[in-house]
Amino acid sequence: MSVAFLTYVFLIVVPYLRHKPAPTGRPDRFEWHFLVPCRDEEAVIGDTVRYLRSTFPIAHVWVIDDDSDDATVGVVRAFRGDKHIHLVRRYRPNARTGKGDALNDAYRTLKLWMGRHADADRAVVVVVDADGRPAPNCLEVCAADHLFGDPTIGAVQVDVRMVNTGVRQSGVRWWRSVFSALLVRMQDLEFRTAIAAIQLSRGVTGTISMGGNGQFTRLSALDAIAGPGGRPWRGSLLEDFELGVHLLTAGWRTGFSMDTHVQQEGLYSLRRFLAQRTRWGQGTMQCMRYVRRIWESPHLTTLGAAEMMYYLAQPWLQLLGTLIYPVPLVLLAHRAVTSPAEVWQWLAEGAWILFAVYGSFGLLPFVLWGPVYRARCEPTVSRSRALVYGFGYALYIYTFYITSWRALTRLVRGRNGWTKTRRNTERATGKVALDT
Repeated sequence: MSVAFLTYVFLIVVPYLRHKPAPTGRPDRFEWHFLVPCRDEEAVIGDTVRYLRSTFPIAHVWVIDDDSDDATVGVVRAFRGDKHIHLVRRYRPNARTGKGDALNDAYRTLKLWMGRHADADRAVVVVVDADGRPAPNCLEVCAADHLFGDPTIGAVQVDVRMVNTGVRQSGVRWWRSVFSALLVRMQDLEFRTAIAAIQLSRGVTGTISMGGNGQFTRLSALDAIAGPGGRPWRGSLLEDFELGVHLLTAGWRTGFSMDTHVQQEGLYSLRRFLAQRTRWGQGTMQCMRYVRRIWESPHLTTLGAAEMMYYLAQPWLQLLGTLIYPVPLVLLAHRAVTSPAEVWQWLAEGAWILFAVYGSFGLLPFVLWGPVYRARCEPTVSRSRALVYGFGYALYIYTFYITSWRALTRLVRGRNGWTKTRRNTERATGKVALDT
């Protein structure tokens, strides 16, 4: 299994390293609408709206307020003179029911605003987090002939980067500052190398998935899966992947581009990071209900369906791994206690080679992403530091075994709501916000 996984990693690394930028297109061929879900985002939403309007003057910005308790609405209303900025308000008890519901409200509002005779094929909906910063070239890249220039493409996901990579957390002890900076670096490495390489490989299987930030979707594709209730997003905690499932099984193709990106904040806190990844793991578990839909879809190849089901199986395999992997070590430890001389002789006669080989094959698929990160993303990083990043990433991956068990616990208890991960700016001001 380790050899097979290592082979898979090398197969996706080579195309990733050989990737060349593709030609861009003309953004004015399309109509762009940024959807920005907000709940208590006073600290960041003003700067985000200003950035989106100044960087993409042809685009409309739809801020979705999910009944915020802070001054989010007031910040957005300060832009009332700009006809390209729209405020979609939600009120309790119908508010705070999930990010998908907030996006559905904005989708229905956008449809009413555009009118019955609007060209839904030309309109592109872009989901951006309240602190998101799409790169200035993202519209040109997504308008290319091989992306939205192709009428069969229903959605495009762009690369994700951490805006605070290399920035130390202030106001904490030095050791915590070092750890938090490394945690952010691991998140940046993960998205820009391993996840990007996997997305490129999914171009072969036709199963490129969507991410919550930097997700571009053609309005006509949303119309095709919205149903009579006008709900393209269906309520999973992993609403982005869920959206991709519905698009792919409805016959739309999806695309991915490394030629542009969206920036977001990396998490400094390990506790908040574990909470975020637990949410993602629980969302993946929830999407297991689509296994039959995926397998029976005439629009997916057998290879494509197998790839999607392998992704859905990941948290369950991690649960199984935490039960199986320790068994040989426990048995060996028991043997070492009861017959230490026998175990020592066994190791001395060559058994240590088994551990060395297994360790190498177990670590190499993760450690190699450090040098790959240096080669592709951060050429100023030294070779030795890149190797440290690689070993750090191997340890970072083990956190997913923890989050899988936490996700299962929440799933069993029926806890499907979520407390939002506080932003770094909110930590500094003492604000606490809840997730949409």
